[in-house]
Amino acid sequence: MEEKKKKTIGFNIIKNDPTDGHKGFGIGSLSLENVSPVIIDVEEGEAIVDIGAMHARSAVERGIKFLKTKEEVPNGKPYWLVWVTIDRKLEGPYYAGVTACEMTVDRSIRRGYKSLPEHVNKMDKSMKRHIMVDHMDDKSKKVLADFLKNHDSQLWDNSVDQLKKDLLG
Repeated sequence: MEEKKKKTIGFNIIKNDPTDGHKGFGIGSLSLENVSPVIIDVEEGEAIVDIGAMHARSAVERGIKFLKTKEEVPNGKPYWLVWVTIDRKLEGPYYAGVTACEMTVDRSIRRGYKSLPEHVNKMDKSMKRHIMVDHMDDKSKKVLADFLKNHDSQLWDNSVDQLKKDLLG
């Protein structure tokens, strides 16, 4: 019997601009095609791409009722949801927008904390090519930097210096 390969999920691929060649509907709109959510498990020091987070359905978020205050989940395990937007410039593709949102989850009580408006606003900021990672803890910054470098060194090398400085100090 043939063994199935495990499908790996990477970053979304940059596609051709659907508005190329005309100036009509869609001009100036932002596309989610170039945005990927990266979940960082702070305690484990691991980062993974989880496309389910685009609709608040990542493996971390599934089955959890999210509450409005962090104090309601005192034993929550810390995570970062990082929105990574990839774009292309003359030198090639690069990490154009990288923004991080806090999230905690307590699986034992199936409760968690996250600010949905913050998550939506940070995704928007990432799509608009902002770098917002300075509020992350140093360990998580290093995990994210290593993950982005190891995923594609060309993307990392082509990225703006602010991203490298904010993640590596």
